[in-house]
Amino acid sequence: MAALIGRATGQALLRAQNGLFVQQANLSFKETIARLSRGKKIAAGVLGTVTAGAIGLGVALQASVLASELELHPPAYPWTHNGAFSSFDHASLRRGYQVYKEVCAACHSMKYMAYRELVNTIFTEDEAKKEAEQITVIDGPDDEGKMFERPGKLSDYFPSPYANDEAAKAANNGAYPPDLTYIVSARHGGEDYIFSLLTSYCDPPAGIEMREGLYFNPYFNGGAIAMAQSIFNEVVTYDDGTNPSASQLAKDVSAFLKFASEPEHDERKRMAMKAILGFSVLFVTVYYYKRHKWASLKSRKIVFRPKK
Repeated sequence: MAALIGRATGQALLRAQNGLFVQQANLSFKETIARLSRGKKIAAGVLGTVTAGAIGLGVALQASVLASELELHPPAYPWTHNGAFSSFDHASLRRGYQVYKEVCAACHSMKYMAYRELVNTIFTEDEAKKEAEQITVIDGPDDEGKMFERPGKLSDYFPSPYANDEAAKAANNGAYPPDLTYIVSARHGGEDYIFSLLTSYCDPPAGIEMREGLYFNPYFNGGAIAMAQSIFNEVVTYDDGTNPSASQLAKDVSAFLKFASEPEHDERKRMAMKAILGFSVLFVTVYYYKRHKWASLKSRKIVFRPKK
């Protein structure tokens, strides 16, 4: 008891001392200001005003520099696979693969994407095999130590349009076309950025001149991009009869590139649903078992009965 009283008394004295110190500090500051002459007070006021103005000017200049950058952040589009338990639109993935094959593959590679990834997601196994057999792969050596050509198979990766990086640069005015396998994961904004980039080519604003071989796109860093616009209305004829507008083409190929960067997307969400269901049942079972085991202890009443 004495210890509790001593502790409470010490805390009260400490709070009183802290309050007294703050009051003394405030009084000393006020006394210092009061002792200044009229000229010094005016000088201090002017100095404070100039300092505040300089800080405000710096913030305004920084904001104006940021506003002048010719780069936009893509809006968030309502993709069908954005939900926590939503899957890809596989019809859109199939159309997106067709757009990549007929348009994008002329310049961009997907050297980390194998044809086996298309099985049971975009094509059936037989369709994927036929798709792979359309390419020619140099394999070997054979029994005689020679290289030979063979049709592609499911384990092969998508072919590159150029023999090497230097050939790719030479064919594109010195700009290397990036590989598209993980382009969605590598760009801020993901598929929103890809869709916005493909559908936002326009004339540069007044006062901006583009060098030869460059094109203006507000979603590209700096606004000047070496890739010419390649998505137009009806540039591809869809096999399923979907209207091939430019926005539809951009949407489908963006969804396909999202799938290429995360081919396990649907399976991961399916496993998450199973895990949530399993852990929910486990939680209910464990909670009931805990209540059953501890009920007798938590409901026990201890009574002290002195001896008579």
